[in-house]
Amino acid sequence: MKYPTRKKATLLLQDGTTFTGHSIGKQGTSGGEICFNTGMTGYQEIYTDPSYYGQIIVNTTSHIGNYGAIDSEVESDRPTIKGLVVNDFSNIYSRTSANESLQEFLERNNTVGIAGVDTRKIVRHIRTKGAMNAIISSELEGDALQAELDKIPSMEALELSTVVTTKEPYELGESNKGFKVAVLDLGIKKSILKNLVTRDCHCKVFPAQTTFSEMDSWNPDGYFISNGPGDPAVMDYASNTVQEILAANKPLFGICMGSQILAKAVGIATYKMHHGHRGLNHPVKNLNTGLSEITSQNHGFAVDMEALKNSKEAELTHIDLNHNTVEGLRLNNKPAFAVQYHPESSPGPNDSTYLFDDFIQLIKDNKQ
Repeated sequence: MKYPTRKKATLLLQDGTTFTGHSIGKQGTSGGEICFNTGMTGYQEIYTDPSYYGQIIVNTTSHIGNYGAIDSEVESDRPTIKGLVVNDFSNIYSRTSANESLQEFLERNNTVGIAGVDTRKIVRHIRTKGAMNAIISSELEGDALQAELDKIPSMEALELSTVVTTKEPYELGESNKGFKVAVLDLGIKKSILKNLVTRDCHCKVFPAQTTFSEMDSWNPDGYFISNGPGDPAVMDYASNTVQEILAANKPLFGICMGSQILAKAVGIATYKMHHGHRGLNHPVKNLNTGLSEITSQNHGFAVDMEALKNSKEAELTHIDLNHNTVEGLRLNNKPAFAVQYHPESSPGPNDSTYLFDDFIQLIKDNKQ
């Protein structure tokens, strides 16, 4: 295979901290909010998760690229990240089933990255200072690079789901079996849809700003509100739609952004976290069963715990055991529940896939 030319690259953080390494992926300039993922595997799924749109990802695993890239492990049509930061980047790969090297995958999809930097130091910096904007470039330095960084908007109060959502509705699954599920696509992962389809759901995926009446005309048995990027506090269009779904007493299940939108729909606030939760080994306790599960997570916003506890409409069902943040909620008088983490687990453990079965049971109960 052809080895790319290594060119000097710079990572500049919003607070002025600078790291120098070499370019990977496409040579160029790209910026967004910098955050880190602690997963030791699943890099391709992470890079193609639409929830990461607008963000630069730091992989805490020191060695990235060694198993290449394969078509079956994408969560959307292409990488959605704004940049990639790794320590040791491998141009060769050992998996015989891989389609191409990670370098070829990133370059083909115009993804800018930097390698040869101290990712441990970068992550410790983010954990201390908090998530912030950053920029990667193999072209610019000094004032020119700073000027480009200054143009990047803050993730707070930024609406991004309409950027990554499907442009037209589409259907998945067999139409003559199981249940019909209307999916509001705020930035959905393919693995979520696979989990619904394997449970005999016939899914119709709708663009983010689709109205309730438009979805309801399809006569679904239940509604799913997906994950997605950006700040839920500015997504009134989605929370208004969820309010109408709730008013119709239709079964509803939300994941990640879907959890925040459900909370917002019943008057519970959300907030931007200091540096977010992103990884494959976050412990969560199910308060209904008393059991704990290891979860896959990716979120920089969360539901306000005190507001949830004071709510008469919803109750806490799952809690993060590291930080005591909200990981799940359900409504008291409506057939609706949501979790903040990712039970489709791509990548990650499979402890939480029972939630899809819970959704199917909720639909069955509602029909009876």
